[in-house]
Amino acid sequence: MRPASVCLLAQLYATDSCIVNHFGFGYDDNTMSETTGRYAAPERPRRLTARDPRLGPWRAFLAAHALVSRRLDDDLRAEHEMTLAEYAALLQLAEAPDRRLRMNQIADSVFLSRSGVTRLIDRLEADGLVERSHCSTDGRGAEAVLTELGVSRLRQASRTHLRGIEAYFLDNVEPLDLEVIERACAAIGRRARTDDPAAGGYRPHASTPGERPPD
Repeated sequence: MRPASVCLLAQLYATDSCIVNHFGFGYDDNTMSETTGRYAAPERPRRLTARDPRLGPWRAFLAAHALVSRRLDDDLRAEHEMTLAEYAALLQLAEAPDRRLRMNQIADSVFLSRSGVTRLIDRLEADGLVERSHCSTDGRGAEAVLTELGVSRLRQASRTHLRGIEAYFLDNVEPLDLEVIERACAAIGRRARTDDPAAGGYRPHASTPGERPPD
């Protein structure tokens, strides 16, 4: 099962003052301007329409994310028989206290439905990478616990995944742009979580899976 293009990052990418100034994709009420970038920033915001030039960065983001996610998933499948969603779940377990998380915490961290994460954990359990256990704090519900085999498989797969992040993302972004991208996406993620009534509890690192191998 290939992860949907908006499942793992799940970021609503919109214009922000920091990225408007850097990339120059504001617009003028009447015409585009070359003086401050591709577009001049408006004095007053205009309601978004289907022909609004600000949709260009949004569409570019969606396309890049879908294509990069597909390549990362293809690499993991080819070299480790592991999907990107499975890798993300293993990574979140490796970084969690005692390497264990409740099912709803995993679902939130990899942006899957509760039924979707149940099927994902079923596959990982069948492969011996995780085990199910009663919740260690209140005895209610089930937790997934990362096994030593799971840690070993994650370490092996992390080499492939980190190589992919470098090739498909870092090699194509100017160093000065990285901070801007991080700042903008972090702000968008915070807003999305604030507006989400289901948000709360354990929050994993808001990042693409696989920034570093497990300890």
